[in-house]
Amino acid sequence: MKAHLVTVGDEILIGQIMNTNVAWMATQLNLLGIEVARMVTVGDTPQAIHNVLKTAFSEADLVLMTGGLGPTHDDLTKDAVATFFRKELVYQQAIFDHIRQLLESRGRKVSDLNRVQALVPEGFEVIPNPIGTAPGLWNTFEEHGRKKYLGMMPGVPFEMKAIMETHLLPRLTTLSDTIILHQTLLTVGIGESNLAELIGDVTKFLGDGTTLAFLPGPKTGVRLRLSVRATSKEAAEQSLQKGITHLWNRAGKYIYGEGDTLPEIVLGELLKKHGKTIATAESCTGGHVADRLSDIPGSSAYLLGGIVAYCNSVKKNLLGVSEGNLLTHGAVSEPVVRQMAEGIREKTGADFGIATSGVAGPDGGTPDKPVGTIWVALADKDGTEAHCLQLFKDRILNKEYTTTLTIDLVRKRLLANTA
Repeated sequence: MKAHLVTVGDEILIGQIMNTNVAWMATQLNLLGIEVARMVTVGDTPQAIHNVLKTAFSEADLVLMTGGLGPTHDDLTKDAVATFFRKELVYQQAIFDHIRQLLESRGRKVSDLNRVQALVPEGFEVIPNPIGTAPGLWNTFEEHGRKKYLGMMPGVPFEMKAIMETHLLPRLTTLSDTIILHQTLLTVGIGESNLAELIGDVTKFLGDGTTLAFLPGPKTGVRLRLSVRATSKEAAEQSLQKGITHLWNRAGKYIYGEGDTLPEIVLGELLKKHGKTIATAESCTGGHVADRLSDIPGSSAYLLGGIVAYCNSVKKNLLGVSEGNLLTHGAVSEPVVRQMAEGIREKTGADFGIATSGVAGPDGGTPDKPVGTIWVALADKDGTEAHCLQLFKDRILNKEYTTTLTIDLVRKRLLANTA
């Protein structure tokens, strides 16, 4: 079964609010084996709603709509849908009684506008809204010999979720005969095109109904999302495992985790498991490495502290970087970043000291050190290693990528030391 998700609201089209509803609904439908074929946002006009419904039902059997069910003059969804199906709006006293009871329990008065919310297209099923005034609506009809389904819900996210979870998801469970499974492998330290080349021709290991998507991001690296559609759970699991095995065999050295975890979560678990500690000395990342590490609950067990050594005097006075190296090689250099990592480790007593220094941009570059030139270093009892990164012209991207790569550098050293 295919579904269209339709959002109604000018406020979304002009960027005033973020449309989080469709992402949540799509996730829930995929878990039920219902394929989301399209997501559309339209304005608060009857013609726009008519047009999107016509297209949606020509391409899908299930349409879920959110928005435009409130009591104000711009809430036109119900009227437009009634006109589309050539239905009259019928007043239902039970809905108004629910609205009155809900508002009075919150110390609010019922207005005549609330009566509008008690109007329902003739023949539509009312879906109770346990936490709001606007009820959901459900309509089943036939078109060209196929059953079609329309679900309508308020645009307020927590109201939409309440209606979906208590009423719509249970009934949607019975509508699909397809099993859909997803698994995401997380990589770092390799670009999208190089990763695709390493993995090779996907047609040689992906079976029918299996797809592979490459999803790059600065915090997570390139995510490899396998999706499988099959008629049985057993067949879907077999196809998914075949794909996962191939990806681990080809790209395992770059894979740091699965699902929706983050590099800092994986590293934190390893540091706790092996009883190790870490400290940071940061220049171009401005404390972002320490910030992401400290985002994880329980990180006080392994994160000892950090120094944002943005100017040379702090590098020299607090981290022990030699003035000679700063004058001869500059702050963005291998000798300096090595001394920063070693200095923070000595200063804090951490097992691992990590350091960053670079030209984050968008200006400040030179022919020898263009924007995006960044040095990172890692020091522990076995020695110090340093790496030069050639990244981007964008300052925020450079900070995110450098942080991710630095965190993963520690993960790899930890795994090598404990293998």
